[in-house]
Amino acid sequence: MTAVTIRPSRGTAGLGVLEDLEHSERLAGIRHGEIGSLHSWELVTAVDGPGTRLTLFLAGCPLRCLYCHNPDTLKMKDGESVTATELLERIRRYIPVFRATGGGLTVSGGEPLMQPAFLTRLLQGAKEMGVHTTIDTSGFLGTYASEKLLDAVDLVLLDVKSGEADTYQRVTGRELAPTLSFGRRLSDRGTAIWMRYVLVPGLTDGVENVELVAEYAASLRTVQRVEVLPFHQMGQDKWNRLGMEYQLGDTAPPTAELTERVRDQFRSRGLTVY
Repeated sequence: MTAVTIRPSRGTAGLGVLEDLEHSERLAGIRHGEIGSLHSWELVTAVDGPGTRLTLFLAGCPLRCLYCHNPDTLKMKDGESVTATELLERIRRYIPVFRATGGGLTVSGGEPLMQPAFLTRLLQGAKEMGVHTTIDTSGFLGTYASEKLLDAVDLVLLDVKSGEADTYQRVTGRELAPTLSFGRRLSDRGTAIWMRYVLVPGLTDGVENVELVAEYAASLRTVQRVEVLPFHQMGQDKWNRLGMEYQLGDTAPPTAELTERVRDQFRSRGLTVY
């Protein structure tokens, strides 16, 4: 796996123009999907979808996951203003790489559905260039995704944090039902899904909790694979730098035995598991 992570710069072409916009013009640009808030971008292989991906991390997220490893993406105001035109030109430069590796564009966050108009503009522009498109989402804001937006999506990385509603509330501060509804909507319309499940000892590792997620995954006809992601402490330093309370400081990563038990629970439903 190789990755290059880059923060956007105010000196980048296009951003100077944004700084000169009147407030009303900026709002119109946001409303029409031409202006968005970007945290960073990354060129990465072997994660975030097939092939080599240009992953854009949009700023803003309605969830407050206890294990979030990018807490610096939670607020839209903390991102950098950028135009869709500028990002699409950046995407165009990587088309030869995408074609050679079977890769494409992934839009992540934060939560990309916090900026649905901007996301739609990016996805449609990428599809017009023949680029494979993926969004990485919790599904909590699934009602924000129009059919127009989803028509421009080839693959959804759906992060299901828990199968039990009370555990989901504890993990994210939000309700589970919107995520489940969004997954069913994707399945009904035939959109490919890679489901992701973060395994946190003492939080999301309960046998019944995992069973509920596995049952749900098996009920969606377009789930191509399930990725069980072992919890890690790589984001703790960011929480500390931001002065945020981190509640999982004493939580160890799952053992190999626990990780395999959870993966076996998904495999028992006939699912392809990583």
